[in-house]
Amino acid sequence: MYKTSFWFVIKDSFGGMEELSSKMRNQVRKSLKTYDVCRVSASEILRVGFPIFQTALENYKVKAAQINMETFETRIRQSEKAGNVDFWCVYEKETHKAVALAINTLYEDCCDYNTMKAVPAYLRNSTYPYYGLIYEMNRYYLQELGVKYVNDGAHSITEHSNIQPFLIDKFHFRKAYCQLQIVYQWWMKIAVNILFPFRKQIPVQAVKAILNMEAMRRNKY
Repeated sequence: MYKTSFWFVIKDSFGGMEELSSKMRNQVRKSLKTYDVCRVSASEILRVGFPIFQTALENYKVKAAQINMETFETRIRQSEKAGNVDFWCVYEKETHKAVALAINTLYEDCCDYNTMKAVPAYLRNSTYPYYGLIYEMNRYYLQELGVKYVNDGAHSITEHSNIQPFLIDKFHFRKAYCQLQIVYQWWMKIAVNILFPFRKQIPVQAVKAILNMEAMRRNKY
């Protein structure tokens, strides 16, 4: 597939510590020395997860829709009912405090990394909770379960997070290019075509996200 402006960020092999840079190996080891990383039940995520979600969303670099406890509980219950969703938690060994989590959807031959959230203070204290979490999830799905690939999702249109460049740079995820196709209602198509030349000046995030997506469709992003 030729390069396009749209892609999914995937990893289809696991090389253990050896595939990481020397600096990354040290950071992953420090993370695993500081934290316990494990799969947990839905009830455990319900017990510890909401404060992590709350503080993570509040610290996004672009404004994100906040979540209340009822919405959080509904999402976790629905995920549990689906039967193919894994929950992960990262606990500080010294205090047993939950500082990060992940929610993944497991299919027959792949796994989608749907959600990763961490308490922002722990991302800034040089203990690297995400490093151990991502390493252990990659090991579990790619090596232990033997899925063909893990998928962190499509090229972000909201630019709310740097997680995808991080995964590519640090953990050797790669871009799986594809051609984005969009079908608009007639009035939306007219609006998009009128606004598209001014997409970089538009401050409204919801509109900007649609125009970013259109730019990806045109391979002009």
